[in-house]
Amino acid sequence: MQKISPYLWFNGNAEEAMNYYVSIFKNSRITSLQRLGDDEAVFSGTFELEGQTFMALNGGPHYTFTPAISLFVNCETQEEVDELWEKLSAGGEVMKCGWLTDQFGVSWQIIPTALGELMHSSDPEKSARVMHALLQMDKIDIAALKQAYETP
Repeated sequence: MQKISPYLWFNGNAEEAMNYYVSIFKNSRITSLQRLGDDEAVFSGTFELEGQTFMALNGGPHYTFTPAISLFVNCETQEEVDELWEKLSAGGEVMKCGWLTDQFGVSWQIIPTALGELMHSSDPEKSARVMHALLQMDKIDIAALKQAYETP
């Protein structure tokens, strides 16, 4: 069991959210659901996304998600960025620089590993061009970042 797990507070739709997330990420599953008495509604649950354990609670309308905390997804390819972006942004809100809020209000960063590699160049001018290109993007385009890196 991992030592620290994100605990997500939902307003009556925790089971729907868990099913949604495990349908998007490979190597994912719901590991437990707790229901209250005869009521069929889920009170809380545990699920895994790519080996990371999450906990979910139907806590009511008292608290909502904000972009002050987000789930960072490290993507290896543009295809992975595109697929996750399309699925997670559906019914949500797109933001700049690879950030989005999904239909449940959870904030995500869909970030290619190439971004870190290009941003940490020993040439500060190349890094600055990559940053400038990034600031123009909603969904991150790896080819455009590489072009900015190479083209003065």
